Amino acid sequence: MSATTQLPAPARLHPGDLARVGLEGLRGRPLRAVLSAVGITIGVAAMVGLVGISTVSQAGLIAQIRALGSNLLTASPGTNLLGQNSTLPDGAEGMVTRIPGVTDVSAIGMVGGATVRRTDRIDPAETNGIAVQAARVDLLNTLQGTVRSGTFLNAATGRYPTVALGSVAADRLGIARAGAHVYIAGRWFLVIGVLDTLPLAPEIDRAALIGWPYASQLGFSGHPSTLYERSTAQTVQSVYDVLARTINPEHPEEVQVSQPTQELEAEAAADSAFNALFLGIGIVALLAGGIGIANVMVISVLERRQEIGLRRSLGATRHQIRMQFLTESVTLSTLGGAAGAAVGLVASTGYALVMGWPLTLPTETIAGGVAAAIVIGALAGLYPARRAARLTPTEALATT
Repeated sequence: MSATTQLPAPARLHPGDLARVGLEGLRGRPLRAVLSAVGITIGVAAMVGLVGISTVSQAGLIAQIRALGSNLLTASPGTNLLGQNSTLPDGAEGMVTRIPGVTDVSAIGMVGGATVRRTDRIDPAETNGIAVQAARVDLLNTLQGTVRSGTFLNAATGRYPTVALGSVAADRLGIARAGAHVYIAGRWFLVIGVLDTLPLAPEIDRAALIGWPYASQLGFSGHPSTLYERSTAQTVQSVYDVLARTINPEHPEEVQVSQPTQELEAEAAADSAFNALFLGIGIVALLAGGIGIANVMVISVLERRQEIGLRRSLGATRHQIRMQFLTESVTLSTLGGAAGAAVGLVASTGYALVMGWPLTLPTETIAGGVAAAIVIGALAGLYPARRAARLTPTEALATT
């Protein structure tokens, strides 16, 4: 009686082993793996980077608003019913101080016809966009501004040919510090101060400020062109409601009242509104990356038919083959998502450091971007994984 030779049972591969084999398949094709993950990386980087920069900008603007205070109001003359330019009354400042809650009031007045030049050799038509303004001595205190060099106008210097330059005006005149002279309305003026930037009063940045008393010698009418008012935080709205009627009781419609911080608040709101657009751009890039991964995985199935057949013959089930290719697809998308999140974080951090704004990370976008990348990778790998799992060992090994 002949002995029967017994063949060993086919080896069974565990899912963990198949995941390891799938990862080894990726390592065997490094260039293709990198290229297929680029789309995912770009998508997540776009989402995290753009939303992160927008979030940093919004946080910076909000911090700036808090630092500057939202209790500053400005009033300027508008036009009358005939379309002619109106003027603010001479006693407007005194009337505003009587409004409950008002803490500081100051003003500037346009000195018409006066120009600022570095020397008397420059054509008077070359104004560089610098306006000559008469200024009250408490202007800088009301605006909570600071002086970069020198000092601001006071009761003594305001009676003489002295001038304080706004930051932009000083740059355009090529003056970095106090002590220089400029030529205003045919007279030499001593620059006693150069101001720092005033975000809530950009018109001051582009102005040459002279004393209110001395401005009358240059033809100044004495009417303020812009009035600045600060009140307590609790009374801002109530002051806003009565400011125009207080300044010009007969024609309040000829007074334009504004809150400078509203522009910064609108800018912060605009940054937030653009987040949806940035997310949409990132999702489109993610979908493109998912299509790229799906194409690469389909090609991988075609190229690895013999490998699939060999593993099936060694005992791997259809489910295990399916999980192997899904593992490769998800791994590609995860690596791409992590790389994209890192690129986006670097961009956001760099932008915050350059602008000097607080670093506020969009944690929901980061987590959502990586999660979306994983989901898209899994969806992209479904068809190639099912196609690989449908191959029988005979079909796969017969491939030449």
